[in-house]
Amino acid sequence: MNICTKTGDTGQTSLLKGIRVDKDDPRVEANGELDELNAIIGIVKSLMKDDYLHLSFLSTIQKGVMGIMSYVASPVDTRQLDERLITLTDDMEHEISILTNGKKFDFILPGASQLESVLHLARAKTRTAERRLWTVNRSYAIAPEIMCFMNRLSDYFFALVID
Repeated sequence: MNICTKTGDTGQTSLLKGIRVDKDDPRVEANGELDELNAIIGIVKSLMKDDYLHLSFLSTIQKGVMGIMSYVASPVDTRQLDERLITLTDDMEHEISILTNGKKFDFILPGASQLESVLHLARAKTRTAERRLWTVNRSYAIAPEIMCFMNRLSDYFFALVID
């Protein structure tokens, strides 16, 4: 596949199955936010030590985010929810419970460390991506399990900050 196709030079891009849409189509916007989120998670991983407990889990989350991107880019009649996303959401809830250990929510000013700052960025980008998915949901229904995953993901990043 040629990287420089020039097919986007006029303001359109392709979704899966060759569907052409404007580059500011809500599905493209949502996938752009998810793509940025995935890159930020990569930065989080690079800042963690190799033996850090959550490194492998974050890789699994990245795969889940990529699955959501594929779901969003697919024609509605061919979409299939990856059932592993439900288990991953449950796993995040379990991790959040362990990480917070009864701690209550409180605002935290980012900047204590580079890792903590990027975790805050990941949390904020997750919330932006979730909002874009709600926009897509108005015209192209998104599985509620995906919305639950995204909501829980921002909680997970916050729990990593307060750990």
